[in-house]
Parts: sequence; structure tokens; C-alpha cells
Amino acid sequence: MEKIRDAILSGEWTAVGDLDVPDHYRAVTVHADEVEMFAGLETRDKDPRKALHVEDVATPELAPGEALVAVMASAINYNTVWTSIFEPLDTFGFLRRYGRTSDLAKRHDLPYHVVGSDLAGVVLRTGPGVQAWKPGDAVVAHCLSVELEHPDGHNDTMMDPEQRIWGFETNFGGLAELALVKSNQLMPKPAHLTWEEAASPGLVNSTAYRQLVSTNGAAMKQGDTVLIWGASGGLGSYATQFALNGGATPVCVVSSPQKAEICRRMGAELIIDRAAEDYRFWSDPDTQNPREWKRFGARIRELTGGDDPDIVFEHPGRETFGASVFVARRGGTIVTCASTSGFMHSYDNRYLWMHLKRIVGSHFANYREASEANRLIAKGKIHPTLSRVYPMDETGQAAYDVHRNVHQGKVGVLCLAPTEGLGVTNPQLRAKHVDEINRFRGV
Repeated sequence: MEKIRDAILSGEWTAVGDLDVPDHYRAVTVHADEVEMFAGLETRDKDPRKALHVEDVATPELAPGEALVAVMASAINYNTVWTSIFEPLDTFGFLRRYGRTSDLAKRHDLPYHVVGSDLAGVVLRTGPGVQAWKPGDAVVAHCLSVELEHPDGHNDTMMDPEQRIWGFETNFGGLAELALVKSNQLMPKPAHLTWEEAASPGLVNSTAYRQLVSTNGAAMKQGDTVLIWGASGGLGSYATQFALNGGATPVCVVSSPQKAEICRRMGAELIIDRAAEDYRFWSDPDTQNPREWKRFGARIRELTGGDDPDIVFEHPGRETFGASVFVARRGGTIVTCASTSGFMHSYDNRYLWMHLKRIVGSHFANYREASEANRLIAKGKIHPTLSRVYPMDETGQAAYDVHRNVHQGKVGVLCLAPTEGLGVTNPQLRAKHVDEINRFRGV
């Protein structure tokens, strides 16, 4: 791995194709024999630092249509938090089910799971049949792993019954020195970004793009009012940028003055600090409070000059979903991609059916959507929201910070890259956008 790293750091990226592939590498893992370690604890009390290990693992066999990537940097997503606390299910069930589908898929069914659904790095090897990529290519990876052997996937690959999230429902993820991906997960690394900056948008940027912009999601248009929960977080920070770029008006919901300031730095003007205004959408664990929905809706109309949201960008789930359905305008859309506060949602259906609203489920993105989202990053139209970077040995702490919501934007992890700030090949474009690139740093 040292020779591979040194070749990349020297700028001789194509030279990696002439180097031997090591038979092992360092990776961040969870262990199958530890899935009960947090039994009986509340979700908040489960500590990713206890479950995530950094250790040597065997290099997997490279199959047709796949690529082995030397990972310079990766990032933390909430699916890594779920994996590390074994909620709502341990991920070894995913690996077992995948392993039963084919002889090659059996590689993924192991007593350890290499996690991580983002990367930026350099292609080291490609398997038979790969034509679009070659050793030495600087790449990022989106996290859709799909077999594409079923007709349902050929209009929208997210509809394929064998669609999985790489590094969560498959093994050999991006929080490692090497990663195994399908070649159709690869996209060009934005040349003006460092390795850690380029690694951070992948999952959340693509997810927000499909959820908000794509016709498979809310199909946002100019003039829309968009309510964005967690607008300074990993998903919300990209939704806020998409809304501003697309001629919509974001109403940013945050939980602190510090997070409100980040939204202002992105250009948002309409901001609700839900903590300062003390919205309590649940009277007790079993009872929602419609009076708070109404107070929240009135606050939105106060900010917008009387407009209700055309689109509600949902991902907190149980805690906020009743309010989201209530405040959306007549005929509006509630689009949801996650449930970080709980999966069992409840809402007053009268406000859905009688006001002709719709709920749209959105899950990650297909290759085209991910590529369009990455292209916007590469052109400097959308910017990374990286706030902090950890060495790979401290991935557990990085995941803990995301679990406890003490982070802003995205949290990065250095893998083969020895320091931050490396990998830029278009300094001219970077100079034009350096303030936007860095606006989340140190916050």
C-alpha cells in the first residue's frame, strides 16, 4: 500500500497499474460476533466507537465489471452510524442474502463488514469487460450497487430488485485503503477539489438531487417554496444549494444559531431555529401536538409572505413527519428519503387526502442522477459541505459525532491520503470558489 500511496502522491497516477495489488489492506469494519453488544441500550446511548474497528482484511477477488480503487479519502454517512450501532437491523443479514445470489456474491458474506459509502481515489485495477475506466483514473464513487439483470431496473436502476447500497448492503466499502466497486459506480473526481472534499458529497449530494430536483422525486421548479429540515446537515446543505441554484426559495429549519449562520453563508434568508422557538411536535411519546403544527405553519407563512411550502424535504422521520404533512401547501409534495428520528411515521391523513397532497419516497439516486449531481460539483455550481476531517484510525469518533449530531455538513475521513489538502489538479477553478468550498470548515 505504501508504494501505491507514494505513486499517487507523486502525481504518477497511471503508474499504479504496474504495481502489485497487496493481499491485504487496512479497513474500518464491524464484526458479526458483536451485533448484540448494545442490547438493551437506547439508540442514543449506543456508541459507534465501540463497534467500529480498524484492522487488516483480505483483498477481495476482482470480478468482471468491477474495479478496485485505492481510496485516498472517504466520508461518514448516517448509514455507517446505523451499521455501527446495529440498527434497525445488523447489516450481516444483508450480506448473507446477497451472498446467496451467486458464487461471486459469496465474497461479500464474511464475519466482518468493511463499511463506508463514499470515496475519492485512483483506479488500481479493472475486471474483465470494463472499458470506460483504466488504472490511474482519478474517481469518486456513488453508492448504488445494482445487478441490472431484471427488466424493472432498465428505466430507473433504483427500481431494480437487486439494487443495494454499497458499503451498507454490500461489503468492501469506502472507509478503507482499498474498495471494491462496480465500474458503473465510478465518476470523474472534480479536479478543483482535494481528496477529502471530493469524497464528501457523493451519497448526500446524489440523494438530495434525486429527492428534490429529479422527476423521480419532487421535480422542483423555479418559484417553489421548499421547507428543508436539517438545512445545515449532510443532506439539507445540498438541498439548500439546489433550491437556491434552481430559483426556489428555501425555508431552512435548523437547531442552533450556529447552524442558522451556515445557512446564511449559503445564501438562504428564511430560517427557523426550531430549538430557539421551542417547537414540540409531540406532547408525549405517543401523542402528537397539532397546535404546534399550526404554530409552525404560521411561522413559515410569516417568513414567506403567506406561502405554504410547495415541497417539504423530509428526512428526520417520526419526529417531524406529522408537521411536514400539515404544513405542505394544498397539492404540495412531501418527499422523504430517511427516518433518522424513527421509522414509524404517523400523521393526520385528512390533511393529505382532503388537500390533495402527495408523499413521495426517494432512495439514493440512479447513475444518471448521481452523474448529474457530480457534474454540478465538478463545474463549481454546487460545493462540498465538509466541516471536519479525521484520520482513519479515528473513524469511530467521526461516526460518534454524526450519531450525536454535533457535526455540521459532512465529516470526512483520510484513508491513504496522509494529510488534507492534496489531489487538486485545477487550481484555477478552485481559486474562483475557495470561499464557498471552505464555508463549512471549522464550524
